[in-house]
Amino acid sequence: MSFRKVNIVILVLAVVLFLLVLHHNFLGLSSLLRNEVSDSGFLGLQPIDFVPNTPRHAVDGKQEEIPVVIAASEDRLGGAIAAINSIQHNTRSNVIFYIVTLNNTADHLRSWLTSGSLKNIRYKIVNFDTKLLEGKVKEDPDQGESMKPLTFARFYLPILVPNAKKAIYMDDDVIVQGDILALYHTPLKPGHAAAFSEDCDSASTKVIIRGAGNQYNYIGYLDYKKERIRKLSMKASTCSFNPGVFVANLTEWKRQNVTNQLEKWMKLNVEEGLYSRTLAGSITTPPLLIVFYQQHSTIDPMWNVRHLGRKTRKVCYCLKKGPGWLGKE
Repeated sequence: MSFRKVNIVILVLAVVLFLLVLHHNFLGLSSLLRNEVSDSGFLGLQPIDFVPNTPRHAVDGKQEEIPVVIAASEDRLGGAIAAINSIQHNTRSNVIFYIVTLNNTADHLRSWLTSGSLKNIRYKIVNFDTKLLEGKVKEDPDQGESMKPLTFARFYLPILVPNAKKAIYMDDDVIVQGDILALYHTPLKPGHAAAFSEDCDSASTKVIIRGAGNQYNYIGYLDYKKERIRKLSMKASTCSFNPGVFVANLTEWKRQNVTNQLEKWMKLNVEEGLYSRTLAGSITTPPLLIVFYQQHSTIDPMWNVRHLGRKTRKVCYCLKKGPGWLGKE
């Protein structure tokens, strides 16, 4: 074969190789564009904002999505942004944030999310419908949370994340120091709709509530003088759990009508005052304690700030005042 023919063969092979590479890249671009399709729907879902060209957080479209629900009120946007940033900083997983807020906060929140390091995250802004709480919450000046609708967003996860089978809920005052993927893979026992971190495993941080007992027992949250509570046959000394971070099996949640059960106890509290008068913690805790009594799985205790010591904790509550998940390094 002559030298000229060899050059022609090499040139043809080079052209074929170039066309194959070009075709492969074109298919990849088409797939990427399909992944960026916006959607909107129930309760004011906003488009996903996903810019995949950030090397640190590049994700494979085939990775399972990890839905993380965070409520963001106007007066705590800074905390919510810090929580989201800490989650994104510590994982390479395909996280999508469902940020629950009210109409008057959405624009402010969006301005935070479209600038700085968070402009590359995938998220949906979900408008919480406050009408869901009508007749279910008693306004109490001593319980500021009772007048903050977003406190109860965690009760409505199947509505907020309608297409997910599993989701993580986190309060807006957490700083995550571990990979959220590990928390998402928390095993839930058959028949359990959620996994929580229990409160009774750290004696050094327990606080006694005068006249009500230990803050981390059921008696710190429920009024055991009320007949309706006594009829439930729940031991007053049962360890409570903190609903600020939990993993939910939404398929099981819907099957058991957990949201309806929670609403039932909210209404009964309005009518009969079933919560402890010296309520130890969040107003959202009592109905959760009733519904999930001896019917919940547990998350790795390292996701609870109370587990201090030589091992690094994975979740730190850093904004709330007073006892609870507040911790110092």
